[in-house]
Amino acid sequence: MNAEFDISDLRRRMQGAIATLKHELGGLRTGRASASLVEPVHVEAYGQTMPLTQLATISVPEPRMLSVQVWDKAMVGAVDKAIRNSNLGLSPTVEGQVLRIRIPELNEQRRKEMAKVAHKYAEEARIAVRHVRRDGLDILKKLLKDKSIGEDDEKRHESEVQKVTDHFIGEIDSALSIKETEIMQV
Repeated sequence: MNAEFDISDLRRRMQGAIATLKHELGGLRTGRASASLVEPVHVEAYGQTMPLTQLATISVPEPRMLSVQVWDKAMVGAVDKAIRNSNLGLSPTVEGQVLRIRIPELNEQRRKEMAKVAHKYAEEARIAVRHVRRDGLDILKKLLKDKSIGEDDEKRHESEVQKVTDHFIGEIDSALSIKETEIMQV
């Protein structure tokens, strides 16, 4: 193992958790059509699970409509099923190889469900950040045990790791708050 502790690696990994969270939150609908709404949908195709974006072109022809142009005619049914089962509350209309998805107005109950999903995504991101923190602290303990660093250095690095963790947890909370406000606006 490297005798040097690398806080920038921990930062990079925590930043990855934030990027994933922002991508997932982008997929939560707020009442207007956006191609990112169905991007997280995965389809059972060709004996494996594939992202929708690898099977179709997603466009926004109108402010409250999505159009999904499936490339392979045999996959239309699988794409339709995946979108219906995606827990996004969407019901596509199939027209040949094109699925048209009307984006309905969000009622209060659906808004609350979306907010719960956003909270779930945020909690998963917090857990990912805490795992990175734990990995960093484990490295420090191993370095201390191997006598590669002293106790003072270990404590200082632990403090750095906690500061970085707190920063990223704050970013997660901020992103969640912004998305929640967006969802709950009428």
